[in-house]
Amino acid sequence: MDKPEIRFDDGAAYEEFMGKWSRLAGDTFLQWLAPAPGLRWVDVGCGNGAFSEMLLERCAALEVQGIDPSPEQLAFARSRLAAGAPAEFRVGDAMALPWADAAFDAAVMALVIFFVPEPARAVAEMARVVKPGGSVSAYSWDILGGGFPFAVLQDEMAALGIAALWPPSVEAAGLEASRALWHDAGLVRIETRVIEVQRSFDDFETFWRIARTGPRLLPRLAAMPAEELARLKEGVRRRLPAADASGKVTCAARANAIKGRVPG
Repeated sequence: MDKPEIRFDDGAAYEEFMGKWSRLAGDTFLQWLAPAPGLRWVDVGCGNGAFSEMLLERCAALEVQGIDPSPEQLAFARSRLAAGAPAEFRVGDAMALPWADAAFDAAVMALVIFFVPEPARAVAEMARVVKPGGSVSAYSWDILGGGFPFAVLQDEMAALGIAALWPPSVEAAGLEASRALWHDAGLVRIETRVIEVQRSFDDFETFWRIARTGPRLLPRLAAMPAEELARLKEGVRRRLPAADASGKVTCAARANAIKGRVPG
């Protein structure tokens, strides 16, 4: 059976829901990756361009090519970059990249691999389009290990008997699963690490508003009876008390990162 596709079609909403989280984890990821300046990058599943922008600003990328299935996300990605930035975004499929072999110095997936119906094909495609000696890397939320940024909402839903809303390939984000994918794609010098980050929200209502905008959560929560939704909200509030007198709440998240090299 085909696995369901999850699409993010609102770049601005994604920025609040996940783009800010992506950059928090991306900071540590890029420090660990320590790429040389002046590389040609492909950002697979680039979404609204949050990580593509980091590559341009912090890695002095010579070129960034982004690919994503959502035209709406790509429109937002184009709007966030300065005029003349060496970046191009196109609609496409992570499992069938439209570039020639060895076209790039580095390929990356930022918070994407668990959305890909066939992760092995996507990793093989990244390896194919990177030149010998080049880098293939990714970081993904450790969802099954409780590392998703909005895990507190998922946990409370589970407590109320509401089925978990996992991405189609959630297992691929695990460290051992990632190692197997990179190894099977023929990559070498494989390394992994765990990235832990925190994000603060002005108050619980801000957290609640943003948490509900996920592409699978939004329709599910909108269909809930008002009484059940209120019960869910209060349960989440109990799990996420204010961090200080100002009312701010802070969430932690954990991502698994992997990097490897194309032989040669």
